Amino acid sequence: MLKKSSENGREAAPVVRLITLGCAKNEVDSEEIAGVLQQAGYRLDGHAENPDVVIINTCGFIEPAKREGLQVIQHALQEKRAGRVGRVIVAGCLVQREGETLRQMFPDVDAFVGVGQMARFAEIVGTVRRSTQPLTDIQPPHHRWAEVTTRLRSRTPWSAYLKISEGCDHKCTFCTIPSFRGPHVSKPLERVLQEAEWLAQNGAKEINLIAQDTTQYGYDLYKQFMLPTLLKELAQVAGIEWIRIHYAYPSRITDALIETMATTPKVVPYLDVPLQHADREVLRAMRRPGDGQTYLKMIRKLREAMPDIAIRTTFIVGFPGESEEAFQNLLRFLEEAELDRVGAFIYSREKGTPAAEMPDQVPFRVKRARFDALMRAQQPISLRRNRAWVGKTMRVLIEGYTDDRQLAIGRSHRDAPEVDGLVYVRNCMAAPGEFVSVRIERADVYDVYGVAEG
Repeated sequence: MLKKSSENGREAAPVVRLITLGCAKNEVDSEEIAGVLQQAGYRLDGHAENPDVVIINTCGFIEPAKREGLQVIQHALQEKRAGRVGRVIVAGCLVQREGETLRQMFPDVDAFVGVGQMARFAEIVGTVRRSTQPLTDIQPPHHRWAEVTTRLRSRTPWSAYLKISEGCDHKCTFCTIPSFRGPHVSKPLERVLQEAEWLAQNGAKEINLIAQDTTQYGYDLYKQFMLPTLLKELAQVAGIEWIRIHYAYPSRITDALIETMATTPKVVPYLDVPLQHADREVLRAMRRPGDGQTYLKMIRKLREAMPDIAIRTTFIVGFPGESEEAFQNLLRFLEEAELDRVGAFIYSREKGTPAAEMPDQVPFRVKRARFDALMRAQQPISLRRNRAWVGKTMRVLIEGYTDDRQLAIGRSHRDAPEVDGLVYVRNCMAAPGEFVSVRIERADVYDVYGVAEG
């Protein structure tokens, strides 16, 4: 064990290094874990040289995420053997998914903790520090919401993720999430609003709503889809200026949701709606709703209601049975849809999913070539969408400056944190976290450039 330093004769607070892998939903989980530990007297320091405890919050979604997790675990254990780390706790999705395998691979890990245990982490860490016996705490997925005020923010104060539900009821054949995150469970409406108020009081101006499926919000609790109601309630929270929707399910983009987005001023005209593909047969094999034509109708409805809306999506290329014709259907859809932001995944064959056992698995070289072709096809489309803003004015949230301080760097309503483009602004004097009006002068594939007005 590491020796503790003391100050004024008192033992120093135990130090925890918390490493977060994966998506924004994991980031929120880690912030809840950090807050619980801080309230229990631990000191959170991501750069501590000799932490008492290292907690690795893993992602188990696809094979590349798994490989990253294994590398981080190996590195932490090397530090432990060298005496630079006291205890190593591995938590989260990968543990829930492959806990027994991990236990056999890494017998030196002090604890394996599954998902949904954020509120219990002070108890878990205390047990691990007192005991020399490895701990395994992997329960059937059952989410326990941590107290709102314990959350310890890890990003800029003006932008926050707000998780409104956990788990997923969809049966997509490529996806492992329901197996380790469990069925869909909504956070009660009053609790979401309480968290939004707390975030606003602590400086949040932008709220990014996240879940495995935000459009299913509330159905388990209230027997109706409550996202429109939630948006209207969140818009009443003082201090919040932007509300952004992520991870919407395409068949649940209802007229009521579109009308609420269009008529609620704080809800920005932006929608992250993962479509996964556009070919009917591929989507059926994925157990996904709709096809390219139904998606085009949805996109037209969104743009008729909100002409300035930015639509982000993701696709999977190389799904089992994806023929060249199916891929060409996807490329044709891309041209017709003129989407603002597009990401893509190369299909990953995940153990335990129906798609992993399907015939006609696509060779990797073909998958890689299709991924490259898709991204090349999207680039001129993204460029056209960005250039359409040249000469127009947009509201921009300033987040920093270039190293030479010549340009401010911010995001518009079209840009979600970390995944979309940026707005570079000259003649700007605003502090990070402030909004400015920017007249756009030029654009490239990913970013736009303008001058501050006023």
